[in-house]
Amino acid sequence: MPLEEKINTLYRLTNGLAQQMEKSRIAEYTELLHSPWRLIWLNIFSGAARGLGIALGFTFFAATIIYVLQVLGALNLPIIGDYIADIVRIVQHQLELKTF
Repeated sequence: MPLEEKINTLYRLTNGLAQQMEKSRIAEYTELLHSPWRLIWLNIFSGAARGLGIALGFTFFAATIIYVLQVLGALNLPIIGDYIADIVRIVQHQLELKTF
């Protein structure tokens, strides 16, 4: 293999590697590691956003489940109605036992 062809191959490989490193944003990551206060701030902000998302998602999920149970309870189906009544009795019993 001629020397010029080896150099061209090496140039293409290093150029591809440089493009991949630019896509992976390594420079921005190392810059972030050198500014710890910015890193701390970003972690606090992302943690708060994640917590808010979990809270909103759980609220929506629980509200949907409660709505479906209310609709099923209104239909007065024998098996499902008894099951829901048992759940209500268990919850009421637990609330009566806990005195704050």
